[in-house]
Amino acid sequence: MTASSEMPRIDLDRPRWDQSTFIGRLKHFANLTDMRTVLSSDAKLNQARDLVTNYRLGSTPPGTTEEQLWYAKKLYDSAFHPDSGELQNVIGRMSFQVPGGMLITGFMLQFYRTVPAVVFWQWINQSFNALVNYTNRNAASAITTKQIGTAYVSATTAAVAVSVGLNSLTARAPQLLQRYVPFAAVAAGNFANIPLMRQRELMNGIVITDGNGNELGKSKKAAKKGIFQVFVSRVSMAAPGMLLCPVIMQKMERYTWMQRIQFLHAPIQVMLVGCFLVFMVPTACALFPQRASLAVEKLEPDLKASIQEKYGDKIKTVYFNKGL
Repeated sequence: MTASSEMPRIDLDRPRWDQSTFIGRLKHFANLTDMRTVLSSDAKLNQARDLVTNYRLGSTPPGTTEEQLWYAKKLYDSAFHPDSGELQNVIGRMSFQVPGGMLITGFMLQFYRTVPAVVFWQWINQSFNALVNYTNRNAASAITTKQIGTAYVSATTAAVAVSVGLNSLTARAPQLLQRYVPFAAVAAGNFANIPLMRQRELMNGIVITDGNGNELGKSKKAAKKGIFQVFVSRVSMAAPGMLLCPVIMQKMERYTWMQRIQFLHAPIQVMLVGCFLVFMVPTACALFPQRASLAVEKLEPDLKASIQEKYGDKIKTVYFNKGL
């Protein structure tokens, strides 16, 4: 059955909002990272995928509305990898960043005083980050089990070493300064985790295309740019909650009523972090376009020469999926 004539044709391959503007990207990622989609069953997600696929082929159930199509696309984008089309594991999806991040970050900020607690929560956090980084990698660049293991161990070691080392250095420092140790460890862990988890892209390059999606080759410089942008986004995502929550908790803990409910300090901190992440996850993702670009002039000399030999000066800019 062909698509209903009552509804104008929608290009589902293009984002619903203009990706050239920050506001457009913010709307897009607020939609994509909506944590409510995590509750959708595999059956519902597969139905959404089938509706999107059939619509692209020109066949949809009669009476299908535009909003139903966009909602199906929302579910599809939230759960299926943009390169491989595979159903992503739930914990690694960007839509799980708020519930997963608020729990882990909240506990990291609460339990920072003892070495065992620091080691445990940094390990949990880097395990979570490794899964998110692997799930949202550029799937066109394969990564081996050995490389995944190396990235995971390296990032966890870096985060634990920084947190334990800073804990030792700040043992006699003001309590507020001690509360910032987890953020430093998270930044260090991400600095190691993201490039290592995506090292194949750095070694072999990632696929670049022209404005119409035609493949032009693989570029290491594009990979470097994409990975750097992802690192900035991830640190920006965590920064407000991890930098402001300690100040808020420090002031709240001075009140007698807060001192009486110490058993609720961890849940309160989790909820505070959650309030920040609800806004910061889409905001951080929206800092850079998902479909990143790079001027042909900035590509590797051999790749630049190859493109210019084949297309002349027709192609000025190339595009690639930077990952999330």
